[in-house]
Amino acid sequence: MTNPRSGGGKTARYGLVQRAEDMGAQVWMTSAERDAASLARGAVREGAQVLGVAGGDGTVSAVAAVAADEGRPLVVVPAGTRNHFARDLGLDLRDPGRALDALVDGEPTQVDLGVLGSRVFVNNVSFGMYADALLEPGYREDKPRAFATVAPDYLKGKQWVEARVDTPWGTVEFPQVVLVSNNPYHLATPRWLGRRFSLTTGQLGAVVLKRPAQAPPDPLRHLRDEVRQHKRGAGPAGEGAVVWSAPGVTLHGDVRHLDAGVDGEVVRLPLPVVFAIRPGALRVLLPKDRPGIPP
Repeated sequence: MTNPRSGGGKTARYGLVQRAEDMGAQVWMTSAERDAASLARGAVREGAQVLGVAGGDGTVSAVAAVAADEGRPLVVVPAGTRNHFARDLGLDLRDPGRALDALVDGEPTQVDLGVLGSRVFVNNVSFGMYADALLEPGYREDKPRAFATVAPDYLKGKQWVEARVDTPWGTVEFPQVVLVSNNPYHLATPRWLGRRFSLTTGQLGAVVLKRPAQAPPDPLRHLRDEVRQHKRGAGPAGEGAVVWSAPGVTLHGDVRHLDAGVDGEVVRLPLPVVFAIRPGALRVLLPKDRPGIPP
C-alpha cells in the first residue's frame, strides 16, 4: 500500500512503485475511495503473507493495525514527511527505497503498539497545541504558520487542555500540553531529543506540561527549560513538567470530547481517554543495513 500524496510525492520521486514491483510485490495506491486500512484488509483476503506500506506516519499506523490484527509482518517504507516510526526503526530516510530490501531478506522484529480504545498508534497522541495546529486550515502546506497561530495562547497560559491527567504524583488539572507516546522519548541529549531508542519496552511515555501561574517573559525558552529539567526521568507534581513511563495513562474531564493528534491525524476522542500498550504486537521486517540506528 502506498499513499502517493505523502511527503510531497516521494513515492513517484523515488520510483518506489516500480522498485517494489520489480521485487515481485503487488502495489495498491490509496485514493479518496480506498484508504490504507481497507486496502490492507483486501490484500490479506487475497492471500498476502506480508504487508508493506509507503507513506507518512498516519498511513503506516493504519496498515500496522491491520498487520497486527491479521498476524502479518509489515515492511515500512519511509515515504512521508517526518517518518518518525521509520526513523526510530533505524531506516534510511534519505533513500526510502532501501527499506524494500526487507522484502528479500528482512530481519523479523517484534515491536510494541500503543492503543487508544480500538485505535492503534505507532508514534504518539497529543492534546493541546499540536492538535490545534492540525485543525488550522492549510496545516499540511504551511506547518510553521499553523503552529505560530496557535502557540502564543498556550505558551502564555491562556489556552489549555480541558482535561485532568492522572500521574504517579497525583492529578494534573487543565495542562498546557499532553503527549502520550508508544514507548518513551529520549530527552537527555539535544542531538537525540525526541528519538525512541527502543520500541520494545512495553511502556508508554507520557509528558505533561502544566499551565504557568503567570505568563513567562520568554515562553519558548520556558517550555524548553521545563523539558530539560526532566530529561533524566520523571518529575513530581508541583513542577512545570511531569514526565513518566507506564503501561497505561488516563485523561478524564467534564467535556464530552477532546481534539487530538493521533500519529499526525486529527481525531475527536470521547472522554475518558484510556491509553494502553500492546507489547510485541507488531512484527516488522527490517533490512539488514539500517544506517539510522544511533550509536
